Amino acid sequence: MKTRLFLAAAVLTIALAPATVFAQSRQLLLYSWANYVPADLLKRFEAETGIKVSVDVYDSNDAMLAKLQAGGGGYDIVVPSNSVLATMIHADMLTKVEASKLPNFKNVAAPHDRPAADPNRDYSVPYLWGSTGFTYDSAKVPGGKLTESWKEFFEPRPELSGKIAALNDQGEMISAAALYLGLDTCTESPADAQKILELLEKQKPSVKIYSSTGTIDRVAAGEVAMHQQWNGASHRARAKLSTAVFVYPTEGLNLWGDNFAVPKDAPDVENAKIFLNWMMDPRNAAEASNFSGYNNAITGADAFMKADLRDDPAINPPAAFRDRLRPVKDCSVKARELRDGVWTRLRR
Repeated sequence: MKTRLFLAAAVLTIALAPATVFAQSRQLLLYSWANYVPADLLKRFEAETGIKVSVDVYDSNDAMLAKLQAGGGGYDIVVPSNSVLATMIHADMLTKVEASKLPNFKNVAAPHDRPAADPNRDYSVPYLWGSTGFTYDSAKVPGGKLTESWKEFFEPRPELSGKIAALNDQGEMISAAALYLGLDTCTESPADAQKILELLEKQKPSVKIYSSTGTIDRVAAGEVAMHQQWNGASHRARAKLSTAVFVYPTEGLNLWGDNFAVPKDAPDVENAKIFLNWMMDPRNAAEASNFSGYNNAITGADAFMKADLRDDPAINPPAAFRDRLRPVKDCSVKARELRDGVWTRLRR
């Protein structure tokens, strides 16, 4: 994400200095997922560096890509998921910053130091990672318990019709549907795409809302009985609603990672590089985890993380569930075109 911070070696030393009298503009424009980077963390960054941070938000990788491709924003840092990181690199949307040479990169734990999308970490540094399953309120479902299957979400029981919420995220929805049907999440088969569309269209009447924002409050307030949800959001919702349950579907669920990267033509590459390095400090990474409910990729951060977060099986999957995790793939152009077609027809 923050790949645009590459300067000459002499300038690097200055750019990474604690005092920000060297920073040219002392400002940074961050484009991130909503409710994802804690405001208190950014305030501390401002206090420690003198660099003012402004934040714009989006609710999907598709929205972020569309805005950048249209030339909008003027952002210094974006937060792409692994599923689109390679696409952005190949499309020359990011600046090569050789992030692996930043001083704090030594804290990045394997395998996050060499992701398939950016194996040398030339263009990005890791932020948070997690999984996408679904959460249900045991007080609102028949018998108080659902099976550990995507069937409960995609073919809900009649009592739950109109009480289901889905993410407004093409990749998450189509991947989950493909896993339930036993199909390749990046299928290039029109016949497979049709099966996925038929499943989603069958489910649609039961869906109260497609939304990737407000999922925590929606579950905690009891507005829905079931919500497709990222595991960190589920953790935060369950802190407010003791009857909420996070499910690892037996058919598999997405294992994703988000990154910081620097868009092409970022106004303040120097300041962005300071932020990249700062976020790889264990204390800072832990603060992001404690707020968001997601795990991070920084060695030593666990010492600063809340015990309830470290001990939550939704955040640290039990050994029996780990083979259910499916790393998100970067789909081919043909696969993405099929996905676009499915999603367009579903959401029209």
